[in-house]
Amino acid sequence: MGFFLKRLGFYLVALLFAATLNFIIPRAMPGDPVTMMFANATVQVTPERIEAMKKLLGFVDGGLLTQYFTYIKSILSWELGTSIQFFPMTVNQLIGGAFGWSLFLAGTSVVLSFSLGSLLGIFAAWKRGSRFDTFISPGMLVIQAVPPMVTSMLALFTFAIGLSWFPTGYAYTPGTLANWTDPAFYKDVAYHAVLPLFCASIIQVGGFLVNMRNNMINLLNEDYITMAKGKGLSENRVVFKYAARNALLPSVTALSMSLGMAIGGQLIIEMIFNYPGLGSLLLKAIIARDYQVIQGQLFIMTIFMLFFNFLADVLYVYLDPRLRKGGK
Repeated sequence: MGFFLKRLGFYLVALLFAATLNFIIPRAMPGDPVTMMFANATVQVTPERIEAMKKLLGFVDGGLLTQYFTYIKSILSWELGTSIQFFPMTVNQLIGGAFGWSLFLAGTSVVLSFSLGSLLGIFAAWKRGSRFDTFISPGMLVIQAVPPMVTSMLALFTFAIGLSWFPTGYAYTPGTLANWTDPAFYKDVAYHAVLPLFCASIIQVGGFLVNMRNNMINLLNEDYITMAKGKGLSENRVVFKYAARNALLPSVTALSMSLGMAIGGQLIIEMIFNYPGLGSLLLKAIIARDYQVIQGQLFIMTIFMLFFNFLADVLYVYLDPRLRKGGK
């Protein structure tokens, strides 16, 4: 219990630091979003109107300390403000509408890439030096080195525009009502997600493959593996029961980091396929200098990443009995 409390305290401090940084960065930029919004106005804008708009959007007067405590209070009450670009919609409404799509895309792609990469890494390590290992390991690393923009554009022009096998964008057919009780709607969503999922997954497989392969190679020479072989245990049992389970331990952190970073790392993919997730929303907010949305999204991404890091610590304790007994 002491271990969990220490880690939880660490992540709470990290969250406060990230929230503080999130508060400082937009205010370090020249001007403020309300003034920028009226910079190119064709009608006369009085100071009273600007002041009224500031109050409406949650920009308070006073020193930075006063603004900071107001900002922290808004976070604790989960009132992240009102969007400037999509006024009068709130940041909560915008993020709530986009978060589910990003979570679906990020979560599915990470699980798929982790499962495939780990499985390929296990066989590559067990068959080290074989044709399979010689081809698959460097091949997946080459694919991983290709920028997501290039992978997405190639997939879009080849399979969507050229062959017309898949749609060119959106999460489901435009004009269709989102009916989550209709199996046909789920099929439409899955059909539209094929290319974004493929692009988001393929660039991650190589990292998981190499990570698992290296972990497996380090473990295959351990005494308990040699003893398991000497006992005449089946190859599958030695590989998966003894070697792969322990090799998964270092991969837990990589998996959690991937889950935490995937939400923010899909900006290019969501933009190219016009997928209505957090990445596309953040891009629009940056272009429009919608600071409320930017602050809200960065804060959500920080929470997401810290949560999965904390989950990795919990899984470490669950998977490694030595930690449960207080070992190092």
